[in-house]
Amino acid sequence: MQIGATHSGSTNATGSALPTVTLVLGGARSGKSRWALQHASHYERPVYLATAEPGDDEMRERIRHHQQERGSEWRTVEEPLEIDRVLTDGNLNAGVVLVDCLTLWLSNVVTQLGSDRYTERRDALLEALAKPAQPVVLVSNEVGMGIVPASELGREFRDLAGWLNQDMARVADKVVLVVAGLSLALKDSR
Repeated sequence: MQIGATHSGSTNATGSALPTVTLVLGGARSGKSRWALQHASHYERPVYLATAEPGDDEMRERIRHHQQERGSEWRTVEEPLEIDRVLTDGNLNAGVVLVDCLTLWLSNVVTQLGSDRYTERRDALLEALAKPAQPVVLVSNEVGMGIVPASELGREFRDLAGWLNQDMARVADKVVLVVAGLSLALKDSR
């Protein structure tokens, strides 16, 4: 898929609506995940695609809390690296997939595969989002509004996250920014 291409946000040859891609951006504790969860909960058979890995007790507690918050109607799929594979799985049988979050996914790619593999993984994700089998809601942190990181790795991560958000916004039908629990529609192609 061409990076500058946009998701059509229209109908297919039979007149059926094509699945939408929604990108939800915000800072830490902005309310972006809660907004995305409420948005996705309007669909039947919701799937939560978790990119976090329980590396310590605090993260395990966060994961447990999020699972309780979602409730039993949500099916959880854990995939820290190949979210494109999950999105294109013909057996997923999801009414919607909520990916939470792209920033943790990026961190996983950079730390586990190396930043030289980022472009390959990003392109695979963009390809999966070009014609999603079901609506997709992507959650990502807006990290470029804070201080400039002191380390080279921190600056590289901030830059990659900013470029990732731009790429996702280009293919998304809808982009929402959440600040202090309030949402602002930045793009709505539907």
